[in-house]
Amino acid sequence: MTKKGFLALSFFLFAFIFVCKGQESTSVFNFLTLPTSAHATALGGKNISLIEDDPSLVFQNPALLSSVNEKTVGFNFLSYMRGSKAGSANYSQMHGERGTWGVGAQFVGYGSMKETLDTGEIIGDMRALDMLICGTYSYELSDNWVGGVSGKFIYSHYGEFTSCALAVDLGVSYFINDNGQDFALAAAARNLGGQVKSFGNHHEHLPFDLEVGFTKGLGHAPIKISLTMVDLTRWSKTYYYSPQGTTKGGKIFMNHLNLGVDIVPTNVFFLSAGYNFRRANEMKAAGSSHASGLSFGAGVNLNRFKIGLAYAKYHVSAPTFSVSLAYGLQKDK
Repeated sequence: MTKKGFLALSFFLFAFIFVCKGQESTSVFNFLTLPTSAHATALGGKNISLIEDDPSLVFQNPALLSSVNEKTVGFNFLSYMRGSKAGSANYSQMHGERGTWGVGAQFVGYGSMKETLDTGEIIGDMRALDMLICGTYSYELSDNWVGGVSGKFIYSHYGEFTSCALAVDLGVSYFINDNGQDFALAAAARNLGGQVKSFGNHHEHLPFDLEVGFTKGLGHAPIKISLTMVDLTRWSKTYYYSPQGTTKGGKIFMNHLNLGVDIVPTNVFFLSAGYNFRRANEMKAAGSSHASGLSFGAGVNLNRFKIGLAYAKYHVSAPTFSVSLAYGLQKDK
């Protein structure tokens, strides 16, 4: 490992130790946990190790920005529960021989709803909105190591209540793509920060998440396997209980896993499938899963234009659809 790579890992470890305390409480701005890439959605909703020309993946791991081609714009749209809509947009550009910078935005709109008094009297309509604006910079520390950082401004507006926050994402990625090897290992610390203005008198935590994952090609077979571990600072958090009320230790472990498979028969087309164990177990605990946790998708990668589609089951009554578009403004030389 190079000196720069060692320093990057040391900085990442320091950030992890610094924020590990006090992360068991509830958090705000949980829209930040939604996937912003159709490919990531198809692979279970969480993936920080995909090395490909997809600018939407920068919201998952800022180090992945280095894999995006020069002057690329990206858009993502997600249909969410109860008519809610989510979307994102970003732009990336190279800076020098090893650097890449980008800007992006994300939103979730929940539509309008009736505003009532405690007596039940309707006094009008209210709207709810979450949004994010961010700037990202990634740098190739060596031929195999990449580090990245994102600075984020977060804002939420629910009727007469508003809140804003500042946060940082840190990411590092290691990849090998030569001599028949196709392997990527990554780690990301997301939403390090706090509220500048709270909804009330009490400041709440941001949804900090420490994730590690890898993507591995299976030799000469056109298949890639991705495994992502999430919520690593909340390892004792119990997301699932049996009907008898006893904790299932094995289920707790599995709730940190996201598993995905890509089939890539050609360089211009891929099929994806994923399984989110936590989502599936939560729906089972609620009474019936109806295939919640499963996700599927496909994508086409042309020279300058790319499109990805995904379907995921978040709830028995709320399937979601996601579409991602990317376009390179500069022709390849």
